[in-house]
Amino acid sequence: MNIKNINTVTKTYNTHTNQHENYMVTLVDSNIVISVPLDESNRHYQEIQEWAKIEGNNIIDPGA
Repeated sequence: MNIKNINTVTKTYNTHTNQHENYMVTLVDSNIVISVPLDESNRHYQEIQEWAKIEGNNIIDPGA
């Protein structure tokens, strides 16, 4: 995965604690969905942060 392949990013929440747990990333031109943990050392997490900085890219937050 790299930022050019990211289509959408959605926050997901733990159903018991309502805490933000990870991100679900949908890739461009595929049905592939990747779960990315909230871990700053994770390369996919870092790519999400870079993707979100690009104008027009927004992380979807459906709420807890």
